[in-house]
Amino acid sequence: MPPERFPPDDPREWLNRARSNLSRAKAKTPDIYLEDLCFDAQQAAEKAIKAVLLKQGVSFPQAAVTSAAVVVRWAEERIP
Repeated sequence: MPPERFPPDDPREWLNRARSNLSRAKAKTPDIYLEDLCFDAQQAAEKAIKAVLLKQGVSFPQAAVTSAAVVVRWAEERIP
């Protein structure tokens, strides 16, 4: 049975989404690329962090976009 749905700005909804990605990441189906499983694991971690940040009152997407830009810039400086 699917989990109860919450509004998109509710931290519980982001935890639901994180759990969904984690379930998909744990799938051991031979026809699924390992890269796709890794992507779902990464998404699960990001969505769980977003749930905590929402709970703490961090607004999205403003802070998220700024943080992402900092990370991309950091990576670009290290990969010519």
